[in-house]
Amino acid sequence: MSMPNIPDINPDIKLDRTDVINLLLASIGLEEISLSHILNAEAEKIKSAVDDCCCVHDLLVLNESVESMVRTIVQKEMVLLFKLESVLKIPEHPVHPPCRCDCDGGGKCRCHGS
Repeated sequence: MSMPNIPDINPDIKLDRTDVINLLLASIGLEEISLSHILNAEAEKIKSAVDDCCCVHDLLVLNESVESMVRTIVQKEMVLLFKLESVLKIPEHPVHPPCRCDCDGGGKCRCHGS
């Protein structure tokens, strides 16, 4: 089997700070919606099992499965919280590193080309 040929795509995308923040917040929101659907599916699974099952062993196995999924969802929620906190810390203006040539920002700066 030959390797696929990937075309040389160079999209010219210009996003300002507001666009980037909105896209990041939308991605967090979509992930939250996905997690809510998973939680709802787990609830439906429990409801169905309780209605149909009378074996305690099967219910315990189901409980272990649901607990594992909920733990995974909680971990994902923590990651989303960290992502949200990072988005909220995006500076309004780009932060330049301090000057290394001791010019105090005046005169000729070798670090920033001014």
